[in-house]
Amino acid sequence: MIEPVQAPGPREHLTSDVTRAALRLQHHMLTATRDHLRRAGFVELLPPIMGPVTDPGVRGSKQVDVDYYGHRYKLMTSAILYKQASLLAFDRIFYVAPNIRLEPLETANTQRHLAEFHQIDVEVANVGRDEILEVAQGLVRSVVRHVIDAAADELDVLGRDTGAFTDLLGTPFGRISHSQAVSELHGLGHDQNPDAEIDWVGEATLSRKASTPFFITDYPKGSRGFYDRESTTEPGVLRNFDLIAPEGYGELCSGSEREHEYRAIVARMRETGENPAKYGWYLEMVRDGIPGSAGFGLGVERFTRYLAGLDSVWQTTAHPKIPGVVSR
Repeated sequence: MIEPVQAPGPREHLTSDVTRAALRLQHHMLTATRDHLRRAGFVELLPPIMGPVTDPGVRGSKQVDVDYYGHRYKLMTSAILYKQASLLAFDRIFYVAPNIRLEPLETANTQRHLAEFHQIDVEVANVGRDEILEVAQGLVRSVVRHVIDAAADELDVLGRDTGAFTDLLGTPFGRISHSQAVSELHGLGHDQNPDAEIDWVGEATLSRKASTPFFITDYPKGSRGFYDRESTTEPGVLRNFDLIAPEGYGELCSGSEREHEYRAIVARMRETGENPAKYGWYLEMVRDGIPGSAGFGLGVERFTRYLAGLDSVWQTTAHPKIPGVVSR
């Protein structure tokens, strides 16, 4: 039986100097995010909270059903399908989006999973995977620079040495393929499945060895959702990525170039065990035509944890929802 991590009660948590410093730091992060993306021509939209379907590609977690006037709707695990739809209005959009995922109980002790969390969701029309990698790197660097300048007092309270970010600000983020990551983990004695996402232990292992963030790219087909575009030159390889923080903090961000052609999406849905009939509104939109795009979701609480140097992600939110812990 897994015993989930127990956060302190609301009064103790919200009056803690560490909590207050982390939340002020997060405020500076979100301010910097909005400033950076708006300067780059992005339009911020309000994200959907529920819909007839949501992102099916969330490993091991369960979706939450709600009754919507007699119809079964889902709370958003990720608004990725709606980001693609939003590109019919604007070419560059972002959300600061709430998400609900009933994570497996074993994630209660990974120090980086919450059942309720937020993402900085970014989507850009008519770009590919390599261009969106640059967007993600530029955003992370811009936020870190702002935090170092504007949140020195908070970093001091948290005991976070800004020297940890020197390489991040001065060196391009590294990049390795999924197959290279698997090979490296096998060499370290970790039995990583070559056909699956990098598991949590493997991810932490690679993260601890790094001194600066790095991308893992080119996951195998079947390891991710139907919306990750398959390479036209390397069949079976997806044009996607994860951004991994150093120092053992693990994944900060996932993204991809998107499938946007009707036949390809339907075929991928069937390959991944999804019923196309559930996605009527989405497939109708795709049939009528949507732009090709690429995008990512950057976890607000995970990013905060990394910048603050905290032990656990629950310390970065005012009202933490830890998997398996019924409270608040």
